[in-house]
Amino acid sequence: MSVSDRYAEVKRRVEEAAARSGRSADEVTLIAVTKTHPASEINEAIDAGATDIGENRVQEVLEKYDDVKPVRWHLIGHLQTNKVRQIIDKVVMIHSVDSLKLAREIDKRASAAGLKMDVLIEINSAMEETKSGIAAGDLRALAEEITAECASVRICGLMCIPPMAAEPEDSRPYFREARELFEEMKGWGLPEDRFAPTVLSMGMSGDFEVAIEEGATIVRVGSSIFGPRNYR
Repeated sequence: MSVSDRYAEVKRRVEEAAARSGRSADEVTLIAVTKTHPASEINEAIDAGATDIGENRVQEVLEKYDDVKPVRWHLIGHLQTNKVRQIIDKVVMIHSVDSLKLAREIDKRASAAGLKMDVLIEINSAMEETKSGIAAGDLRALAEEITAECASVRICGLMCIPPMAAEPEDSRPYFREARELFEEMKGWGLPEDRFAPTVLSMGMSGDFEVAIEEGATIVRVGSSIFGPRNYR
């Protein structure tokens, strides 16, 4: 099956999951996650209709950027502060903010570039040591600190990655918790120019349909579109 065929199949599944939850598929953005896959395959997905591309590593964005057709790039992996300057003008959203230190660096680089950078705060749903992200209980304090200090950063919502699960249903409680936090955020009354919680980024190839049923507005799908990763 080609990339374009797999992309069409994933889109169909997105539409069906949205319908099951009483939502329009237009409410869900599909990010095609291209980790380790070449520009030629990314362009095939774009030709099939992909509008948003996600990368885990800054280096992969830089390697592929000039060879990929016009598209919206997202940085979805852990971001080191010393890498921010390299991608600040290349991505439309950073999904993995988990500290005030990182937010300050994004703010510094965005300000210098004359940009307002949209970010998501990453929640570590099960507080796994191998994953980045903050505890749910620390969310409001971090959001308040970022909005108080970072004029060139706009918090647009949450991103979460649940623990690896044997079955998609096993992820549902974590997605539901993230949705509840997301709804709480909307009532915090933080400055609107720096805080606009409209995005809930959750769900990957193994569980994106459950994530949509639980309220995801962005799903991040890689292997179901591009096939197994080409580990290097």
